Amino acid sequence: MIVSFSVSNFRSFSSEETFSLVASNRLASHNSHTASIPDSDQKVLRAGVLYGANGAGKSNLFRALRYVRSIAMNPRGKDRPTGREAFRLGGASDDPSIFDLQFIVADKLYRFGFKADDQRITEEWLARVSGGRETTVYERATSSDGKVVVEAPGLKADGERLNSLVKVGGPQNQSFLATVKATLGKEDYGQELDAILGWFETDLKMIGPDSPFNGLGSYLSRNPGCMDFASSFLKSVSTGVDHLEVKENEIREEDLRNFLPEKLVPDVRADLRDEEDSSVLLRHQGGGELLIRRTSEGRCSLMTLNSAHKGQNGEDVEFELRDESDGTKRLLDLIPALYNLHRSNGVYFIDEIERSLHPNLVWAFLEFFLKSCANCRAQIIVTTHESNLLDQRLLRRDEIWFAEKDNTSATRLYSLTDFKTRNDSKISDHYLQGRFGAVPFLGDLDRLHEKEDQTV
Repeated sequence: MIVSFSVSNFRSFSSEETFSLVASNRLASHNSHTASIPDSDQKVLRAGVLYGANGAGKSNLFRALRYVRSIAMNPRGKDRPTGREAFRLGGASDDPSIFDLQFIVADKLYRFGFKADDQRITEEWLARVSGGRETTVYERATSSDGKVVVEAPGLKADGERLNSLVKVGGPQNQSFLATVKATLGKEDYGQELDAILGWFETDLKMIGPDSPFNGLGSYLSRNPGCMDFASSFLKSVSTGVDHLEVKENEIREEDLRNFLPEKLVPDVRADLRDEEDSSVLLRHQGGGELLIRRTSEGRCSLMTLNSAHKGQNGEDVEFELRDESDGTKRLLDLIPALYNLHRSNGVYFIDEIERSLHPNLVWAFLEFFLKSCANCRAQIIVTTHESNLLDQRLLRRDEIWFAEKDNTSATRLYSLTDFKTRNDSKISDHYLQGRFGAVPFLGDLDRLHEKEDQTV
């Protein structure tokens, strides 16, 4: 679970802004929306909802966390830039971008962060946090000439190969965490770093407005429980889908041209020949997918995910997924998050959750998430414009956040708890009236009509 995330000098963030999911001890509503923070008397929220006008920087918080995950996980080629995007509208864009993330994994609270300029990770840190005190796992610094120095008092007992890597340091343009993952096997870096890397790789799920769930058909075929859940959910929210079906048919390699554009056939055939049990996933522009798989017997098969609707006489009528509405396809990308609530400690950060979805369906999605796994450690964070969610029957006040640009065009983050609101207040009305800010300022649009009339 994410406890807090701070960012500065990245895209629309200039000075440091913090998105905190520490529960307020002044609020008593929706206690099931909280979970305990290890070795602390504080609690962390299981939901965070971020509002703001178009261009206010909501999605930049999503991008900042996605960038942190990339730096934590992925090695970078020699002389490749770090990929940070500095604030460009004032101040010193040459200053480092700074990221600091506190998160819970394996019942421990950790703090991971780094400073990055265009070419180097200049500083990096990982610490355990217990009882308000930090114990350093490792710290890293990069000098101006590119020399990386790592001090790792918390890793000395984790093996000879890891400690040898500590002495080497690694490339200046990638994190030490990514260097460990790329260089050593799990048996070489111990359970603690394995749990942290696993959290970034598996538990932290970033879902953008156009992010498909790659390999959904294959995932559902391997998880029949999720297949039944997805079918039931789609049926219960009146999408018209009665159930989903995954079909796999054997094909000859020479028949690939019947399914693929001619220019893709050589690449797909080459990928399939690399090794046994290899596969290639292709997505239709309309949202469907094809999974072409080579089995251990050397055969090729084509896997497709279809939906079935009931015809007028009660018969099943099959549709390709690309024929479904954008809203149905968006739901399919999100449903695994609901199914896995009881099976993982996943953090789901969904940018523009309302994309292609009816307001009532967005409400139902969040309500299902929060009610079906009370007091568990699954967490959901969303950005949205959907004011329908601003309701204290659904959310605590400390779960509601706003993003707004200041007079320097930099994003500021603040919580609804910064305002005095009664428990029976209709927050959605107050928000749309501008009481909390974070709404678009509409200029004098009538003057545009006057200019058009003058032009004509």
